[in-house]
Amino acid sequence: MFENYYLTVDEVAQALKISKSFAYKVIRNMNAELKEQGFFTMSGRINKQFFLEKTQYNPNKLKERK
Repeated sequence: MFENYYLTVDEVAQALKISKSFAYKVIRNMNAELKEQGFFTMSGRINKQFFLEKTQYNPNKLKERK
């Protein structure tokens, strides 16, 4: 039911085309922001909806550019 609500560090690294170690930093910063707002966070994972809003990530647009 809730299997795709969080992105892993590997998924973040792949989506942003960054190293895994930098993806951990990105997730840590985003989770800190969520925690300040009173939300539950998990180390090494980020809420998918928050990630997509924050990065304006749309994989379909990347395919259109090619």
